[in-house]
Amino acid sequence: MNCIIVEDDIFSAKVIENFIERTNGLVLIGSFQRAIEAINRLNHTELEPIDLVFLDIEMPEMSGIEFLRTMRVIPQIIINSSKEKYALESYDYEVTDYILKPVKYGRFLKAVERARERKDKKESPAKKSSEIFIKKNSSLVRLKFEDILWIEAMENYVVVNTFREKFTIHFTMKSLIDKIPDEKFYRVHRSFIVNLNTIKEIEDNIIVIKTESGNKLIPIGKSYRTKLMEDINLISK
Repeated sequence: MNCIIVEDDIFSAKVIENFIERTNGLVLIGSFQRAIEAINRLNHTELEPIDLVFLDIEMPEMSGIEFLRTMRVIPQIIINSSKEKYALESYDYEVTDYILKPVKYGRFLKAVERARERKDKKESPAKKSSEIFIKKNSSLVRLKFEDILWIEAMENYVVVNTFREKFTIHFTMKSLIDKIPDEKFYRVHRSFIVNLNTIKEIEDNIIVIKTESGNKLIPIGKSYRTKLMEDINLISK
């Protein structure tokens, strides 16, 4: 995986550089002390793509959280921070892992393995399928992706909703994301993924989806709205 480091502390950056050099399968493309420099590099589409970013949070001019808000297409992110308080917000952006400084090599390797697993799943042929099997009682139900309206997280379960019925499965939202096609489904809230083709309308920060029993109203999370509005095929005055 091609990597970059976004870290204003020179010593911390050197530690990550050393870890990358010691780890098979990682290639360091660049190290940046300012987030805006990293954004400029990531936006150079003619250069080799970046698979993984090691990101600090507290940096001058632009913080790591602001970096995540700014990027339209975000590679996998491993955050290295001296504080825990940003962890909850960072996971709104689907970060791969959050490591507290000082970073130890064993913990670094664990995060990298998680990134490799996510990359392998994303590139696997299974995700290109048009359907998925879901367990219902003692049976397996074949469900076409086009029939899924939205997916909702509920503690350690997710609820897969179709026009007429729903399926509750013991699964995490993150694991399910790796099994559904990106071009059809969009995460609009920490607890909701929607099928873009089933959206009836968007009213302010609410998505309206038609079901057999009426309209389902799904909130759009603040951190997801900007990217959603940029990515949908929007015509406005």
